[in-house]
Amino acid sequence: MDTRPTDHGPSVPAWQRNLLRIMYLAIALIMGSAVWQQVLFESADWPLMRGLSKSMLAALALLCLWGARYPLKMLPLMLYELAWKTIWIAFIAYPAWAGDRMTADIEGLFYECVGVVVIYIIMPWRYVWHQYFKQPMELWRKES
Repeated sequence: MDTRPTDHGPSVPAWQRNLLRIMYLAIALIMGSAVWQQVLFESADWPLMRGLSKSMLAALALLCLWGARYPLKMLPLMLYELAWKTIWIAFIAYPAWAGDRMTADIEGLFYECVGVVVIYIIMPWRYVWHQYFKQPMELWRKES
């Protein structure tokens, strides 16, 4: 049982924190091993945007290792993962599918991104609401 003070928001059960840890580790190990192998050994002649996207995914995988250690502190990382995949599915993959313009690349990335559904299920939404929406905004400058 979580015994944190209630001013930090609703407690997140250990099973949910552990599922988040598993998700962070899955991103770090599965995606990270593929992306880091590409960045280290295949990146010499990549176009700018491919290099940019692979570098961002490599950084995401690396930061997910911290998420395994601090699953609640690193929730913005998981929210980023949730946001980019949802945006890509909604505004790239779905219109391509609906307009009969689906390519093998789009279909392949869709199957890599559709696992975002798991994040929606395991995300501690009450905690997210309390931490990022209900809390007062941090001050822009020091109070005098």
